[in-house]
Amino acid sequence: MATHFTLTFAATFLVALSFAGASPSAPRPARPLRSGGLLLVANKGDRTLSVIDPETGKQIAAVPESGVTGHEVIASPDGARAFVPIYGNSGVGLPGTDGGTIDVIDLTSNRVTQTFDFGHGVRPHCILAGPKDGLIYVTTELDDAITLIDPATMRVVGKVPTGQPESHMLAISSDGKRGYTANVGPGTVSVLDLVARKSVRVIAVTTHVQRVSISPDGRWVFTSDTEKPRLAVIDTATDNVDRWIELPGTGYGTASTPDGKWLLVALPGANGVAVIDLVTLKVAKTVTVPPSPQEVLVRPDGKAAYVSCDSSHQVAKIDLATWDVKLFEAGRGADGLAWAQ
Repeated sequence: MATHFTLTFAATFLVALSFAGASPSAPRPARPLRSGGLLLVANKGDRTLSVIDPETGKQIAAVPESGVTGHEVIASPDGARAFVPIYGNSGVGLPGTDGGTIDVIDLTSNRVTQTFDFGHGVRPHCILAGPKDGLIYVTTELDDAITLIDPATMRVVGKVPTGQPESHMLAISSDGKRGYTANVGPGTVSVLDLVARKSVRVIAVTTHVQRVSISPDGRWVFTSDTEKPRLAVIDTATDNVDRWIELPGTGYGTASTPDGKWLLVALPGANGVAVIDLVTLKVAKTVTVPPSPQEVLVRPDGKAAYVSCDSSHQVAKIDLATWDVKLFEAGRGADGLAWAQ
């Protein structure tokens, strides 16, 4: 099934080669010459990928995408390329176009160099890299599955059925054995055996969920109830909802700090980010950000978090030591975030 075409910081040298589209014996593209990382922002409204200096906030480039429209983005482990699935023009489960491609963007020239085609409309959305196998995992909603792609050959090598429609976001355990999808309309989370490539359980959570993440130690999985101000906490040992965390507003995207101390939760209606203590599982503080925060990305060194703010075409940088906020300009409909090393 030859179709065409995330950021794992523990990826090996060979995985980095694979993302570059090369075999170990093939010449590698030159790694971009930069002193630090880059912040990548998928702008749904502008249909562009912003490439931003994460220290100064300067937008280095706004790369036009090949289609309508990219919601999420990830970078290759070597920081040479970015990958943007082209989802379509609708919201989850709503009528509209069905995207079926992934743009590959060279982060030296800041242009689309390849567009790989799934061969049919799948609404590809969340894209991650397996932390152990180097494969690419992409949510393909219209197939009710996660599609696995070998980045060395740009071919689909398998699928993992989720057993549910609208599998919009994916989280993968650090050992690469388990996956968890947030199934938006059904209000469920699918538990996936990524080794056997099968769904092992569907967890009923609530009437409508969004986003999913996993704690650094793999103990907890989090998903937001979009109709009530609360966050579901799933115990991965039992695959059941263990408890709910009350929030100061309805939640959305979540991300943990690498040290396992904090979980940050975007609050779109409250224009804030709730900071949850991962020991007590209670909200410790709330940080004010521009309107409609969506996704949270914690920098690999744990010093800062970045929050995309849909309505303001901005990204909020939160200093995780002082909780001070700086604002960066991005594009209309700023949504998916990634770090290019």
